[in-house]
Amino acid sequence: MTPWEAVAIFAAGVGAGGINAVVGSGSLITFPTMVAVGLPPIVANVSNNIGLVPGSLTGALGYRAELKGQRERLLRLGTGSVVGSLIGGVLLLFLPASTFNVIVPILIGLACVLVVLQPKLNGWLNAWREHAHPHGGPWLWLGVFAAGVYGGYFGAAQGVLLIGLLGIFLDDDLQRVNAAKNVLSLLVNATAAVLFIMIAEVDWIAVLLVAAGATIGGFLGARVGRRLPAPVLRGFIVCVGVAAIIKLVYG
Repeated sequence: MTPWEAVAIFAAGVGAGGINAVVGSGSLITFPTMVAVGLPPIVANVSNNIGLVPGSLTGALGYRAELKGQRERLLRLGTGSVVGSLIGGVLLLFLPASTFNVIVPILIGLACVLVVLQPKLNGWLNAWREHAHPHGGPWLWLGVFAAGVYGGYFGAAQGVLLIGLLGIFLDDDLQRVNAAKNVLSLLVNATAAVLFIMIAEVDWIAVLLVAAGATIGGFLGARVGRRLPAPVLRGFIVCVGVAAIIKLVYG
């Protein structure tokens, strides 16, 4: 890895940590960057997942005020995130690499669509909240479980999925929903990271670069991320995602 490639991965980590704290699509920056500098897609995905854990932690801590009173809810939903993440991680490691190469461009495309539609999703959430179950109910647990499988396998835009699910099924403020999203995303990433460290091939230099950047980015994202122009941020994420699809499909 050249010095400029290392700088690119570190900078991608900073951006991903900040975006994950606010939107939840940071892997659309770090994963394509790792692939662009020459890492095999599965190694890039595994290393990216491990590296983003510190950023997920600082992002969750940055929302600790909004987490007050959500302990029971997060303990219940967290089991779905952990179990789903384990299943997704196992699928990633044991399905053929060719399957990953086919599925991931589709998942990135889905993630880009979700990022673009997020404002519309927020409008739908406002309409649903008055009918929400006070504790989310079993359908929310199943949705969080499915998002955990997705996150353990790939993970880009899992935060957008979680915000949509939590906002629909919970009668709560959107900032508190976002805080809960950060904790559940942390559980998914950390669970998959433990699995990957034990049995997967990892590029530890890339992990350290992403981790250092994401730690800074997660802190900054929780502090100032809400001030970023949302259309500009979404446009940048979609451009990176489209570039990743082109790289993966046409190599």
